[in-house]
Amino acid sequence: MKPTTFREIDGTSKGYYVLLGLLSLIVAVGLGAAYYMEHNGHWVTGMNNQIVWGLPHVFAVFLIVSASGALNVASMSSVFGKTSYKPLAPLSGLMAIALLAGGLMVLVLDLGHPDRLIVAMTYYNFKSIFAWNMILYNGFFAIIIIYLWTMMQRNLNKYSKVAGFFAFIWRLALTVGTGSIFGFIVAREYYDAAIMAPMFIVMSFSFGLAFFLIVLLASYKWTGRELGSHIVIKLQRLQGLFVAAVLLFVVIFHLTNLYATQHHGVESFILDGDNIYSGLFWVGYMLLGTLFPLAICYAPAFRASMGWTVTAAVLVIAGGLSQMYMIIIGGQAFPMDMFPGKEVSSSFYDGVVVTYTPSAPEIALGLGGTAVAFVTVMIAIKILRFLPLSLKNSV
Repeated sequence: MKPTTFREIDGTSKGYYVLLGLLSLIVAVGLGAAYYMEHNGHWVTGMNNQIVWGLPHVFAVFLIVSASGALNVASMSSVFGKTSYKPLAPLSGLMAIALLAGGLMVLVLDLGHPDRLIVAMTYYNFKSIFAWNMILYNGFFAIIIIYLWTMMQRNLNKYSKVAGFFAFIWRLALTVGTGSIFGFIVAREYYDAAIMAPMFIVMSFSFGLAFFLIVLLASYKWTGRELGSHIVIKLQRLQGLFVAAVLLFVVIFHLTNLYATQHHGVESFILDGDNIYSGLFWVGYMLLGTLFPLAICYAPAFRASMGWTVTAAVLVIAGGLSQMYMIIIGGQAFPMDMFPGKEVSSSFYDGVVVTYTPSAPEIALGLGGTAVAFVTVMIAIKILRFLPLSLKNSV
């Protein structure tokens, strides 16, 4: 096996600056949307007293979960000794930092009063999973930066395995914390499930790798660098494995809910309702986000095809967003069972399915956070040596 040479990209082409400018424009529009919502109040959004986590939270949670999964490629090399993935480890760490930064941008700017973050930073209620997440997010940044330092500084390479192990454990804890936000909310029937934590871990593997594949393949295609079939096939199969694993956990989640009589109502609402959530589950997640990517990842006709691999990754991201929307928005839209076994009647939404339509500022803020992640990656690979000069089969 030949040694790997890392080089920054030139980043002097017209295409590079056009893409960077377009993404920067999306970021600017997202920041403008956040200012508009903060200045006028959240009544200008589609959110209300029942749907308090809107589309920005869907993007934020999706990006944060993906950040954990993007580090999986680096973990495969340093923790599990898979040397084929070692040349990809620096880009994997960079993707993790960029996606988390984008997700947290959306999360903070959706608070209504971003300055209230100071309270969360200075006062910790350790009975709150949100307080634990403050520690997990900041710790993730610090550990990944140290991990990247040990990989990219030659005389510190001997510590990269130890740093990678701590990063692996920390990212699992971060994803468990994010999934537990929903798993601990017993008032919402669709959230109240211990399997939420491990399901979010498996989802992170799939979503994060999808983002990683898009950046990796686009970078090598647009810079003219060699990318051999060996690594493409390995990543294809890995993506298919993660998609199948997510499907397994989703099936277990719904079967468990169907076993409990008290959850039959919410399961019928999600799986067989006359609403957008059932459509997102069967068309968005199941068909586009699962069955099509599985076919692409394992069918011999698509093997080692960069175009089809990117298509599968884009479909996984689309299915993941559908799944997050279904979990976060659908879980709030279904009426709460205030007094189990009793009939409740009042004029305040009791027993009523809540409607929610995302507003343009919410969409802009979510896309702005996603663009922040890609802008971060584009600038970083131009300045520092995150990408191998060649990934041909001999390398």
